[in-house]
Amino acid sequence: MSGRGRLALCAYAATVMAACSMLPLVDPASWILQAAFLLAILSGVGALARRVPLARPLTVLAQAVVALLMVTLVFARQQAIGGLLPGPEAFEQLNSLLQQGTSDVGQYAIPAPATPGIRLMMVGGVLIIGLAVDALAVTFRSAAPAGLPLLALYSVAAGLSGGGASWLWFVLAAAGYLLLLLAEGRDRLSQWGRVFGGAARAPGRPQQSVFENNAPLAPVRTGRRIGVLALGIALVIPAMLPALDSGLLGGAGGGGGGDGAGGTISAVNPLVSLQNSLNQPEDREVMRYNTNAPDTKEMYLRIVALDEFDGASWKSSERHIKDVPDPLPKPDGLSTAVATTEVQTSVSAAGWYAQSWLPMPFPATQVKIKGDWRFEPVGRTLVGDRKQTTRGAQYTVSSLLVRPTAAQLADAPRPSADLLKEYTRVPDSLPSVVSATARQVTSGAANDYEKAVKLQDWFSTSGGFTYNTHVESGSGTEAIAGFLKEKEGFCVHFSFSMAAMARTLGIPARVAVGFTPGAARPDGTMSVGLRDAHAWPELYFEGVGWTRFEPTPTRGSVPDYTRRQAPAGSPSSPAEPSTRSSAQPSAAPSATDSCPPSARRLGDCGPSAAAGVAGPTDSGPPASALVGTALGVAALLVLPLLPLLWRRRVRARRLGSGGRTPADAVARTLAAWQEITDTAWDYGIAPDDSQTPRKAAARVVRLGRLDGPAAESVHRAAGAVEQVLYAPEPRPAPGLADDVTRVAAGLRAAAGRWPSLRAILAPRSAVRVIWSVSQRWERARTGVALRTRGLAERLRPRRGKEAPPEPASGT
Repeated sequence: MSGRGRLALCAYAATVMAACSMLPLVDPASWILQAAFLLAILSGVGALARRVPLARPLTVLAQAVVALLMVTLVFARQQAIGGLLPGPEAFEQLNSLLQQGTSDVGQYAIPAPATPGIRLMMVGGVLIIGLAVDALAVTFRSAAPAGLPLLALYSVAAGLSGGGASWLWFVLAAAGYLLLLLAEGRDRLSQWGRVFGGAARAPGRPQQSVFENNAPLAPVRTGRRIGVLALGIALVIPAMLPALDSGLLGGAGGGGGGDGAGGTISAVNPLVSLQNSLNQPEDREVMRYNTNAPDTKEMYLRIVALDEFDGASWKSSERHIKDVPDPLPKPDGLSTAVATTEVQTSVSAAGWYAQSWLPMPFPATQVKIKGDWRFEPVGRTLVGDRKQTTRGAQYTVSSLLVRPTAAQLADAPRPSADLLKEYTRVPDSLPSVVSATARQVTSGAANDYEKAVKLQDWFSTSGGFTYNTHVESGSGTEAIAGFLKEKEGFCVHFSFSMAAMARTLGIPARVAVGFTPGAARPDGTMSVGLRDAHAWPELYFEGVGWTRFEPTPTRGSVPDYTRRQAPAGSPSSPAEPSTRSSAQPSAAPSATDSCPPSARRLGDCGPSAAAGVAGPTDSGPPASALVGTALGVAALLVLPLLPLLWRRRVRARRLGSGGRTPADAVARTLAAWQEITDTAWDYGIAPDDSQTPRKAAARVVRLGRLDGPAAESVHRAAGAVEQVLYAPEPRPAPGLADDVTRVAAGLRAAAGRWPSLRAILAPRSAVRVIWSVSQRWERARTGVALRTRGLAERLRPRRGKEAPPEPASGT
C-alpha cells in the first residue's frame, strides 16, 4: 500500500474510533455501522479523486457532493429526484429532519432513542468530521490539524454523556489520532530513504532505511514513545484533579470518596439543572412512590440542603460522610413535645434518572437500599459512593411527619451560639436593600416565627411577586436584589431570597432542593416528574428542628403550622406501605398544556423518552437558520485568514522533502529561492524578474537591511540557483530550508512589529493566487475556444473535389 493510501486508511480509522465516543448518546447504537459504511465510501471517493489526480479543492468538492448524495439516498430517498439527486423537496425533508432532531435532542435524555432526526444528526456529523479529517490529513498532507475535528467530535460526546467509562472513549479517540500521526510520520520519513545520523554502521554494511524488514527504527520508535507518554500524561493528570459534578437533578456524578469510615462530599450548585428541569416540554416521570402518609401534601422528596452562601451562590458545604446507620440518628433539635407521625414510603426511580443524591422524605429515620450509599449527618442526606446513582433504584424510607403548633414555633428558645454563627452568616457583598426589606416586611412581629410567616406570606401572596421559570437565572447577592426589585422568578429565587432575608434577621436558614409530592395515579401511587423539581427554605427552630416554609406562589403547599388556626396533629404508630390502592391522596395533579397528568404518566401523550438528562424547553431556531448562521460566522472568521493559510501551505510545499533525482534537486533549489523572493515581497521588497539571482540577492540584502547569517543565507541560496541552472553537472546545496528560515527571521527582525504582522496576516505574495486563477481561466477559455473551433470544422460539410483540368491537345 502506498504512503497516501495508508494515510487515508488511518484517517478513516481515526474518525470511526473518535465517533465511538458518541455511542452512549443514542440507543440502539446501530447508527455507527451505517456511519462507518458511508464514511468508507467517502474515503474511497477521495482516494480515487487523488489518484486521477484532481486538484485538491476539487477532491474535497467531489467528496462533499458524494456525501450529500449518500445522505439524500439514506434519509430523503422518496423526495429525491430519481431517488438519489437532491432537489427542493429533498432539501426540505432534510431540513425537517434536522429540526426534528434538534427538538428530540432537547426532549429526550441520554441514551436517546435513534429517531430519524437524531440519526441524521449523528450520521451526518460523522461524515462531516470524516471529510474534514480526510481533507486535512490526506488531501492536504497535514495530519496535525486533523486532530481538531476529532477533538470536536469527542468533546461533544464527553460533554453530553458524562458516563463513567468516558475515559475509554478518550483512549480510543486518542489512539486513532496517534495512529494518524504515526502514519504521516512514516510516510514523510520514507521519502528520505535513509536515516541521517545515528550509530555508525559496521564496515561493509549498507545504511538501514527507516523501515527495514517492516521494523520501525529509531525515529518511528521515538515517535511511538512520545505518543504513549503524551497519552499517559493526558490520562493520569485528569485523574489527579478534582472531578466535576454533572448536575444535581440530571446527570450522574461522584458524590463520595474514601473508604467506609470517612470521605467528604463537595459543594454543588443546582440552579441551572433545576431550571432546565422545570422548563421541559414534556413532564417526564422521575420516580413513583407509595406511602401510607394520611396526607401527601407534606411528602416533599428532599435531595440536598444548601447551607453556605458566599455571595455568588447558595451551595452545599463540604461535609464528612460515613456509612449509613440503621436507624438514622435522631433529627437535630426535635423534641418529644412536638407531634410526629411515622410513615413508610416505597420509592422506585426511573431507569434514566441518574444522580448522586437520594430523594427522601424529611426527616428520614431509616433507609433500606442496595448499593454503595453514604450518609451525611448534618444535612441528613444519602450520597452515592463509587459512581453509585439513583438509576433504577428501589428503596424504602421511614420518615417523620413533624406537626408543630404555631405556639410551639412562637415559643421556641434561641438556638445555640455555634448554630447561629454558621446559619446566619451572610456575605459582606449582600446589598443593604435585602436586610432593609426584611425588617420592613417583618415589622411588628413579636418573634422569629412571626417574622418567618410574614416573609413567606409577603413572597407568596401580598408582595406582588410573579412565578416565571424563564427569567434569567441567578443566585448571587445582586440577583437577590434584582429579584426583590423586579418581583419575578421561580422557586430558586424565592427560596434563596427568603433564606438570605431570614439570616439578616438572625434566623438560622438554609435552602433545600428536591421535588414536590407529585401527582396521584389511579392505582394510589404518586408520580413525580421533572416539573416537580423544587427548592424551598428551611428555617431552624429549637425544639422543632429544620422546618419547611413555602414562599413560592402556585407551587407546593403552604404548611399548616404557618397558620395560627392549624390543628395540632397526634402521633401515630408506624404502618406498612400499602401494596394496593389506598385512600386517595390529597395532592392534585398539576395542569399541563398538552394532556392530563394521569394520561401523561401512563404514556398516553406520545412516545416516552429513553433516558438521560433533559435539555431546555425551547428547541431554538430552525436547524437551517443555525447552519446558515454558523456558516456565515465561519466565513467571517476564515476569509480574512485565507492569505495566511495559503502562504503557510505554499511554504510547506516548497520546503518539503521532494524526490531524490537530480531533477527533483533542481526543483527544490528553485522552490527555496522562490520562497525567499516571496518572503521578501511580503515585507515590501517587490520581485524583479529582470535581475540575475546574484543581483536580486544583493537587492534583498540592501532593501531588507539584512546582515550576518541572514545575508549569507540569501547569497548562498542565490549561488545554489546559479549552480543548478548553469553548471554542467548541477549539485544541490544542502540546508536551503534552514537558509529560508534565517532569511525570514532577519526580515522580520529588521521590519518591526506592525510590518511583520502585515506580512503574516496579509502577505503581498498572495496575489499570485489571483494571477494563477487568471492564467488558468485564460488557458481554459482558450482551450474551450480551440475545441469548439475544431468541432465546428469537423461538422462543416466538405465540398467535392474538382477534377484536374485536361491537358491541351497539340495541333
